Amino acid sequence: MDWREKAICLGADPDLFFPIGSSSSSPTLMQIDEAKAVCRRCPVAEHCLEWAIENDPVEGIWGGTTEQERRAMRRRLVHQSQNATARAA
Repeated sequence: MDWREKAICLGADPDLFFPIGSSSSSPTLMQIDEAKAVCRRCPVAEHCLEWAIENDPVEGIWGGTTEQERRAMRRRLVHQSQNATARAA
C-alpha cells in the first residue's frame, strides 16, 4: 500500500491545501493553519514531506509545510551536505 492511501487529506477538500493569495493575508494564513492542522493529525505526514522535498517544486501544503518552508529545508540540507563533504575531504 502506498503511503498516500493512508493520508488524512484524502477526505478533505483539496483546495484547502492550495491557498490562493498573498502569503501574508489573513484569509491565506488561516487556510494554511487549517491545512497544517490536518497534517499534524496525519500518520503519513513525514512521508508526505519527504516526497515534497524530493519532488521540488511542489505547490501547496505538503507534510505540514508551505513551499517557502520546504525551500528553506532544502537549502539547509544542501548546506549540511556541503559542510559534510568539505570535512570529509
